[in-house]
Amino acid sequence: MALLLSIIQTLILVAGLGLFGQLIVGAFNWRARHENFVYQLLGIVTKPVVRAVRLITPRVVLDRHVPIVAFLLLFFGYFAVGLIQRDVCLSDLKQAGCARWAAARAVAQ
Repeated sequence: MALLLSIIQTLILVAGLGLFGQLIVGAFNWRARHENFVYQLLGIVTKPVVRAVRLITPRVVLDRHVPIVAFLLLFFGYFAVGLIQRDVCLSDLKQAGCARWAAARAVAQ
């Protein structure tokens, strides 16, 4: 279970960094950002997340604001999955994916 949570957390991290990377690349030339190759490449990574967020958000939310909502959901989701993983690992430190929690527990004692 802890290994699965670690994989989910990593996928959330990749999607979040993709959205953040799009913001950074787009900031250099905002008007022509859709023509930038790197921006388009990062868009491939983030498209599933943005589409999923578009499905769950009401129509009142503008399409240009959906990536911001997606980033915020990923941001808070990353920490939520991390807290769940901590609880799962502290209940049984011998699970796969709990090595860093076991090392932290050993240092603390």
